[in-house]
Amino acid sequence: MTTPQQPVGSPFGAASTAADVMRGIDLSGRTAIVTGGYSGLGLVTARALAEAGADVIVPARDVVKAREALSEVPAVQVWPMDLMDAASVAAFGSAFMDMRRPLSMLVNSAGMMASPLLRDPDGHESQFSVNHLGHFRLTCALWPALAREGGRVVAVSSRGHQIADIDFEDVDFKRRPYDKWIAYGQSKTANVLFARALDRRGSEHGVRSFSLHPGQILTGLARHLSEEEIAGFDVFDESGQPKVDPQNGLKTPEQGAATALWCATSALLQGLGGVYCEDCDVSVVNDGELGRQGVASWAIDDEHAERLWRLSVDWTGQQLKI
Repeated sequence: MTTPQQPVGSPFGAASTAADVMRGIDLSGRTAIVTGGYSGLGLVTARALAEAGADVIVPARDVVKAREALSEVPAVQVWPMDLMDAASVAAFGSAFMDMRRPLSMLVNSAGMMASPLLRDPDGHESQFSVNHLGHFRLTCALWPALAREGGRVVAVSSRGHQIADIDFEDVDFKRRPYDKWIAYGQSKTANVLFARALDRRGSEHGVRSFSLHPGQILTGLARHLSEEEIAGFDVFDESGQPKVDPQNGLKTPEQGAATALWCATSALLQGLGGVYCEDCDVSVVNDGELGRQGVASWAIDDEHAERLWRLSVDWTGQQLKI
């Protein structure tokens, strides 16, 4: 049965931090994989899971940079993987499966935002390739380990999903003009739909999936934006420091990572899944203003979710196999 898209009464909120959410949680003996776990929100997420006792593996395209960033977190291993390279994702998955270790948490946090037009080796637009297809491949590769544990899969989306639904007739911008924000929006919609479709398949195996908006935090994700574009987001105060106003979405990295950690660990979500979360709770439906709290109805449309799943299987050749 589909979980209602409505709050569950979480004790946490917009200002809660990673430390708040993880206080008292013991993950000893559990394994977590965090993509993008060596910078920004992913780094905070990986560190918090490790500090709670989990064995954390961070896939990284730049292994040297990742090991540097995580040098003070001894419970984290860095393994090579490039989300835009199907062979690299398959190799990572095979290496993990060879360990015959159950997987408790897969946090798909890596991503691209508003990048110039670039295509992966199969010709797919890069934001869709990295933000969705790479994580689809990875989840399929790790599926037996997730099913063995009854693990959770967390897809870090964004309110950016409100920008655009998926154009199934031209996902890769081969006929329409490329728009970096439309491309970003449809890739973030794909994250929400993916979590929904995965949850429908995983619930019978005890695997539950969630998507989320972490908040508006200036991280390396903004590397493709100009100074003028960044200024347009009004994220800096008069002294040039990042604004912190969590009630209006402006968060610190520690506050931004809190919702992903809540989705990965909260007992309140036991038996639930497929929902989009914000501010450490299940969010509401919003078909109103762009950039406001809530999930667009197109991103929780089950027909869209199934269509995306079929497309992803067709494009990647991957499926869930126990």
